[in-house]
Amino acid sequence: MAEKDKPWLFRTYAGHSTAEKSNALYRSNLAKGQTGLSVAFDLPTQTGYDSDHVLARGEVGKVGVPICHLGDMRMLFDQIPLEQMNTSMTINATAPWLLSLYIAVAEEQGADITRLQGTVQNDIIKEYLSRGTYICPPKPSLKMITDVAAYTAKHLPKWNPMNVCSYHLQEAGATPEQELAYALATGIAVLDDLKAKIEPADFPAMVGRISFFVNAGIRFVTELCKMRAFTELWDEICRERYGIEEEKYRRFRYGVQVNSLGLTEQQPENNVYRILLEMLAVVLSKNARARAVQLPAWNEALGLPRPWDQQWSLRMQQIVAYETDLLEYGDLFDGNPAIAAKVEELKSGARAELATLDEMGGAIAAIEYMKSRLVESNAERLNRIEANETVVVGVNRWQQGEPSPLTAGDGGIMVVDPAVEQDQISRLSMWREARDETAVEAALAALRDAAQRGQNVMPPSVAAAKAGATTGEWAAVMREVYGEYRGPTGVSASPSNRTEGLEPIREAVDAVSRRLGRRLKFLVGKPGLDGHSNGAEQIAFRARDCGMDITYEGIRLTPEQIVTRALEDNAHVVGLSILSGSHLPLIEDLIERMRTAGLTYVPVVVGGIIPDEDAAKLLRMGVARVYTPKDFELNRIMMDIVALVEPAEAAA
Repeated sequence: MAEKDKPWLFRTYAGHSTAEKSNALYRSNLAKGQTGLSVAFDLPTQTGYDSDHVLARGEVGKVGVPICHLGDMRMLFDQIPLEQMNTSMTINATAPWLLSLYIAVAEEQGADITRLQGTVQNDIIKEYLSRGTYICPPKPSLKMITDVAAYTAKHLPKWNPMNVCSYHLQEAGATPEQELAYALATGIAVLDDLKAKIEPADFPAMVGRISFFVNAGIRFVTELCKMRAFTELWDEICRERYGIEEEKYRRFRYGVQVNSLGLTEQQPENNVYRILLEMLAVVLSKNARARAVQLPAWNEALGLPRPWDQQWSLRMQQIVAYETDLLEYGDLFDGNPAIAAKVEELKSGARAELATLDEMGGAIAAIEYMKSRLVESNAERLNRIEANETVVVGVNRWQQGEPSPLTAGDGGIMVVDPAVEQDQISRLSMWREARDETAVEAALAALRDAAQRGQNVMPPSVAAAKAGATTGEWAAVMREVYGEYRGPTGVSASPSNRTEGLEPIREAVDAVSRRLGRRLKFLVGKPGLDGHSNGAEQIAFRARDCGMDITYEGIRLTPEQIVTRALEDNAHVVGLSILSGSHLPLIEDLIERMRTAGLTYVPVVVGGIIPDEDAAKLLRMGVARVYTPKDFELNRIMMDIVALVEPAEAAA
C-alpha cells in the first residue's frame, strides 16, 4: 500500500481577554492535538493603539489578545518553545512590530532565530478592501510589507513574511473570479516591490515563501475548482512574470479559514454541516490541498466560541484526516471534464479582471475600483437571498424547527469579563513605570530616523521591542512619518440602477421627506475599532437606493465624532454597526453624548452580533431598534427607519 500523505496543519484561530488566559488556551489546544498556533489579536493591537487609548475603550481583549509590549508577548508564549512551533499571526498594519516582539521573545527563550517557522499575514491591501485595520496610506504600507520580507530573507529563512489574504474578500461578497484576481494582484504588487530590496539570487526562494490565506464557501465544487485555478494561475505568474524555474518555489502554498459569512444565527447547529462541507473543498483535491486549516465554530454568528466549541471544530479536522482514507489516494479529480471546464472558466474570468487591474497600474492604484466592485457584488449576493434565489436553510426556507438544545441555558457563547480591560490597562501602566524611559526614547528616535530615511524598519523595531516600547508608541511613529489614511467606503452618493422591488419604500421615503420639509437624513456610523464594514456598507447602499440622504464616512469613529456629525447634518436617524462585541460600552457612551447634545429625539438603531440579553440592555438604554445577522431583509429595515421618523415628527 502506498504511503499515506501527511495531514495538513490543524489550527484554531484563538486569543482573547489577556495574554495569560490566551496562553492557557493555546497550551490546552496543543494538548488536544492541534499542531500549529494561530494568534488572534484584539482590535487595538491590530490598529496600533495601546489598551488605554480612547479608541480602545470596550475593545480590549474582545476579538483577540491584547499585546502592548514585550511583557505581554512573553506571557502569551510562556512555556511554549517557539523554536519548535509553527505560529501564524493574523496581523497586518502592525505586522513588523508584532514580528519584532515575537523575535525578541524567541531570543529570550534561547531559540535559534533562523529556525523560527510561521507566518505574519502582513497583507494591508485587503484591509483597505474588506477588513479595515489599516493605519498608513497604501504606498508606505506596501513598503513595510516588503521591509518584513527582506528582513526575513536575511534573518528568518523559514518564516513566511506575507500571507496574501483573500479570505476577507469573500466575506465582503467577492465572486470567485474577483477573489482570484484581487489576491493574485496583491501578490504581484508585493513581489514587484520586493524585487528591488533583495539580491537577485535570493528572489526565487522569497517567491516560494509568499503564502496565501483563502476562504472556502458552501458551493464546494466551485470552491474546489477555485483552489485548482489558484494553483495553476500562481504557477503561471511565477513562471512567466518572474522567471521562476524551480517548481517548488512556484507552488501555491495556502492555509484556509472556511467561510464565516455563511454561518447563520438562525438554527446555528446547521453550521456544523456547512463548516464540514467547506473544509472538504480545500482538502479533497490533493493537487490543491491546503497546507493549514482552521475552522470557525458552529456558534460564531452568536458570539465568541467557548473552548469546547473550538475543540468540536478541531475534531472535525482530525476525523477527516485520520478516520477516513482521504490521505491514501492521489488527486481524485484529475481528468474530470466537469472540474477541468469549471477551472478554465474561473481562470479566464480572473485573467480578464487581472488585465483590468494591470491597466489601472496594479493593486495599489486600483484600491477604490476594487472596493466599489466588492460592495456591488455583496449587494447582489444579499438581493439573491432576499429574493429566495439563493436558498439558505433555516433563514429563507424551512425556518420552522425544533429549538436547539445546544443554545439552551447559558446561550452557548463565551463572554469576556469587562474587568479584563482595566486589568490590562493596570499592567500596561506598571510596564511603563518599570522600564528604562531613556532607552525607549532612544529606540523610538532610531525607528523614526530609519522610517524617514526610507530604510528597513525591522531592525529598529526589534531594538524598540527589546527596549520596552509599546504597540501604540511604535504605531505613533509610523503615523507621524507616513501619515494616517481613510480608505474608500465603496458607497458612492449617487443611487445605483437597482430600484426593482424598492418602489413602495421609495414612495414612503418621498412621503416622509415631504412632511419633514427635506430629504430624510440617515447617518450610518461605525464606532470603535471594528473594521468589518460589510453590514454598514449594505445598509448605506440600500438606504441610498431607497431615496434617503445618507452620510457614511467609513470605519473607526469615536462616539463623540458621530454625535458631532449628527448635529452638523441635522440627522433624522442614526444607525450604528458593531461586530466586535463592544456594543454595550460604545452605545452607552454615544447615547449619553446624544442626551448632552440635546438629540434625544433622534432615534438610534444598532446592528451587530448582539446576544438577546445585550439587545434588551440596549433597548433599555434608549436604542430604538436592534438588528442581528438574522435580520437579513434589508427592505424591512428600511421601512422601520421610515416609521421611526414619522412619530417623532408628529409629536413635534
